[in-house]
Amino acid sequence: MSVIKVAILGFGTVGEGFYQTIQSHAEELTAVLGKKVEVAAILIKNKQKERDIDKDVLVTTEFADILNLPQLDVVVEAIVGKDPTYIFLKKAIERGCHIITANKEMFAHYGQELLELAKVHHVSVGYEATVAGGIPVIQTLRQLLNVNRVQQVQGILNGTSNFILTEMREKKLSFDQALLAAQENGFAEADPTNDIEGYDAFYKAMILSRLAFGEEPNWHAVERLGITSITKELIDTTERLGLRFKHIASISKSSHQLKASVKPVLVGNEHPLYHVEGVQNAVNISSDIVGQITLQGPGAGMFPTASAVIEDLVYVCQNRPESQGFLSTTEANIAIQGQAQKEETWLLAGLFNNVIDPSIKLIEHVEDGTWIAKGKKEEIEELSTQNNELIFFPIIGEYEKEQISARVAL
Repeated sequence: MSVIKVAILGFGTVGEGFYQTIQSHAEELTAVLGKKVEVAAILIKNKQKERDIDKDVLVTTEFADILNLPQLDVVVEAIVGKDPTYIFLKKAIERGCHIITANKEMFAHYGQELLELAKVHHVSVGYEATVAGGIPVIQTLRQLLNVNRVQQVQGILNGTSNFILTEMREKKLSFDQALLAAQENGFAEADPTNDIEGYDAFYKAMILSRLAFGEEPNWHAVERLGITSITKELIDTTERLGLRFKHIASISKSSHQLKASVKPVLVGNEHPLYHVEGVQNAVNISSDIVGQITLQGPGAGMFPTASAVIEDLVYVCQNRPESQGFLSTTEANIAIQGQAQKEETWLLAGLFNNVIDPSIKLIEHVEDGTWIAKGKKEEIEELSTQNNELIFFPIIGEYEKEQISARVAL
């Protein structure tokens, strides 16, 4: 029986999980592919560290050793950071290897180049693990894009920030206490900036934008806000209104422009992301034929991510380069009709001077300094420049008005 030879770049959580899954699911892989899958080499940083790797596998700190293998069919990359991973994968493609990556930062920056290079060399690229861990959102979008016109993609794409917000609400913790809990549970790094400031979700959103709409927005124009301004008191207040904070990445396209944001949003209990808790991720896709579908599952971890990589292994070994890539701009979905900016509903906190632009309507007084208002985003932003204490969050869905009446009566 012929053999598929695989190299793994990096042996951290994702790389080791993938290696173990190949061993535990060897029969299933052989049945699906008609060939045995063998790990031929693993690229590591520290040779002194003890690892449970079969003695027949080449373990090396030099990528050149992997490129010089007599047979190499697939390169799986599970390293953090843009460089030198991009160069490694570029060289692998030029050698004629299929590639699979779990590296969202690198793929957000260089994915289009790698996909175009793969077409030239008639190989495939798997990148399911770059977005939402074990949730098959990439494959789902690939299937939908055959006919459906995607109108909007919304998602909770970072399990760390979602865990923090859940802990703050359920256990009445401060932000700092919830962040410490995330770090103690291994959900947050010592430097959690990428997660809590929205960079991780931003990179994933750009990957989804290119796939769903054939293009990315100007990165500098994307509204990216973290969750550090959310206090325990704000969460208590909004919970009594039947609302929950969610850190949501959103991409939508109109005839005028492609819009994207990563920011805290308040959602009502009818919203599909309302019940997504802890380290779970979820993606809601709106399209013109199927309507709305929501995918939910673990967004990180050894085996959920390994699941995405294994499915990509099957995908690339079936070598379907014609359906692998991002759409070009000319192939993108027909834009949905654009509309002028509409009024939205907002929670305003820190509004101690009620003399505001009359175009902003204060519709419910929640408590001292906190109001529910209606207005256009640019008007709310202008108000915040006049009041440094003001913070504001969009509300998606209905809030519980009777709770406001009861609080004001007191």
